[in-house]
Amino acid sequence: MTNILLTGCAGFIGSNLVPYFLNKYPDYNLINLDLLTYAGNLENIKECEDNPRYKFIKGDICNRELVEFIFNEYNIQGVIHFAAESHVDNSIKNPGVFVQTNVNGTFTLLDVAYKQWMQKPFTCKEKYKGSRFHHISTDEVYGTLGGSGLFTEKTPYAPNSPYSASKASSDMIVRSYIKTYGLDCVITNCSNNYGPKQHDEKLIPTIIRNALQGDTIPIYGDGKNIRDWLYVLDHCKGIDLVYHKGKKGQTYNIGGGNERTNLQIVDKICSILDEKMPQQKSYKGLITFLEDRAGHDKRYGIDATKIENELGWKADENFESGIVKTIEWYLKKYGVNK
Repeated sequence: MTNILLTGCAGFIGSNLVPYFLNKYPDYNLINLDLLTYAGNLENIKECEDNPRYKFIKGDICNRELVEFIFNEYNIQGVIHFAAESHVDNSIKNPGVFVQTNVNGTFTLLDVAYKQWMQKPFTCKEKYKGSRFHHISTDEVYGTLGGSGLFTEKTPYAPNSPYSASKASSDMIVRSYIKTYGLDCVITNCSNNYGPKQHDEKLIPTIIRNALQGDTIPIYGDGKNIRDWLYVLDHCKGIDLVYHKGKKGQTYNIGGGNERTNLQIVDKICSILDEKMPQQKSYKGLITFLEDRAGHDKRYGIDATKIENELGWKADENFESGIVKTIEWYLKKYGVNK
């Protein structure tokens, strides 16, 4: 059996990855370390709690003593690191928490992994050969795009919020452990995820929930900010490929190729709800525009050519299919009968 430490997997993306991995890899034991801050919810992972190959540990990735204990107690042979503070608005209000978790927490995990797996720089202990540290990052580290072009793995970093700056910093620390110590690490930078289990505060769940409740649907600025949307299970499949087959020290961008403005997103969701849960008036009448977010990046778009060509990854869902699955999941979550 291979023991893999997963961090932050009571959150959105990780809680989709855990059942996927347990089902696909019967020789894996998964240890999930999560502090259960506001974005973490054990309900997300309830389907796995009785699986003998899954263990949950509540704790902080910044707690070095705890991380060292887990590495020793469970003989950790791989890390997939999701845990992060990730809400941009919160990073604007309280940036220190983001630096602590995203930068210091990543450093703690890396340094413990290095000391556990390697005798010295570029010399791996025999029993840990093949051990890998996979760092999950974001396209926001690249900053913002104009009307054309896409983020590639060679795009210079230009983060614009405390959140994206903390993620860019953690990426650089990972890079330093690759270059200085020869630690086997890979980095993936993903576009905006959507799908089941996403936290209620995020754009798509907020649109669905507020529409169903008859509350205003808040949109920042003019609603023309553009994001590339990636269905969460497609992201998990990309993580799977990079963790197992990606080249040591490489970065891979994972994007859905589904660029939409926020207005297009809300229009699409309201149109689907008008069909599935019709009311006297369209849900589109609930749209309300708010003062724009500070430092709001205009456009993100990912070029996923590298992971497609090198590893054979391809998104199974387009936005039209993925958003229907997402809405159906939330209708069930909110107890709404179709």
